[in-house]
Amino acid sequence: MSVLHWASRPGVVATAAARANLRGLSLAAPRGPVFRRNACSQSGASVSLSDKQKACLQNGPDLQDFVSGELSDKNNWAKYKGNLKRQKGERLRLPPWLKTEIPIGKNYNKLKSTLRNLNLHTVCEEARCPNIGECWGGGEYATATATIMLMGDTCTRGCRFCSVKTAKSPPPLDPEEPYNTAKAIAEWGLDYVVLTSVDRDDIPDGGAAHFAKTVSHLKERNPKILVECLTPDFRGDLKSVEKVAVSGLDVYAHNVETVPELQRQVRDPRANFDQSLKVLKHAKEVQPDVISKTSIMLGLGETDEQVLTTLKLLREADVDCLTLGQYMQPTKRHLKVEEYITPQKFKYWEEVGNDLGFHYTASGPLVRSSYKAGEFFLKNLVEKRKTKVI
Repeated sequence: MSVLHWASRPGVVATAAARANLRGLSLAAPRGPVFRRNACSQSGASVSLSDKQKACLQNGPDLQDFVSGELSDKNNWAKYKGNLKRQKGERLRLPPWLKTEIPIGKNYNKLKSTLRNLNLHTVCEEARCPNIGECWGGGEYATATATIMLMGDTCTRGCRFCSVKTAKSPPPLDPEEPYNTAKAIAEWGLDYVVLTSVDRDDIPDGGAAHFAKTVSHLKERNPKILVECLTPDFRGDLKSVEKVAVSGLDVYAHNVETVPELQRQVRDPRANFDQSLKVLKHAKEVQPDVISKTSIMLGLGETDEQVLTTLKLLREADVDCLTLGQYMQPTKRHLKVEEYITPQKFKYWEEVGNDLGFHYTASGPLVRSSYKAGEFFLKNLVEKRKTKVI
């Protein structure tokens, strides 16, 4: 599947305060003296701790640290001393900058209910994205965004980074899905929507006509709505690429996923960097006004030189927008995280992308190809391009 995926166990900040709020309790810091009792004294048992263990207990965090939120404060990220590069046989611990709040909110619940009623799937849920609370809840720009996954929830490919279930012969397409998708989006009142899909190598055109029909329904209901399609590679079939590119969409996205050197060990054997690059190039050739976009995961063992070369190749292919995010291991059966990239390094790659000429570079640990801030920028980018400002 051509989309960046998240771990099956989201990095949730499970603080004492958060747990208390979920139970409807009020948790306040103690105002008077606190008398502590040795828990073991009730059973008559005794505990012998080493000097090192005693020091850890004495100097470690207490309840007030969790209540104050200081442990997850961005200002303390630089002080993190855990390993960021994996050693042989090691499984890296999640650093603090990859922990997110539990998704809540009225709009979040409304979107989830609408999706269930219409039997639609989203990448946000299937890939367990930790940005789901922000995107569905409205976030910084007060416009809820959901990424709809077309053609079912079963992929014909088996990429080693992806948690979506796979099968050689998934269920047939739902002919009502394009209409239902347009209906759902109309109910939400969105002005920017992302459509993506699993790979469907069992279908002659890979599902390109299904994509095009969905875009057509959306534009009929709301000509002003901006549509981004995050597509598979259609096995390199450029006629299928063209079918989607000329369907009336505004942004054509396809993810190269990783650097060329790691393609074989990360993606399904039927996918490769050159094929993905041809997809992105052809979309612009048949529809020059369309905005092209791709995404790369970092932390799979790539080198800085490989990343830089990849960015240059993407710009040579006239790709307009780029997102870079941290790879997260979905399950123990998938590729291990080789390195957790720091927020500072992501910021560096954002500057490199801008210097290379990408119209927009979103780079950060929690950034994904459909991240909300990107949609806000792309909305303005599309409107400017339509008026020939750029």
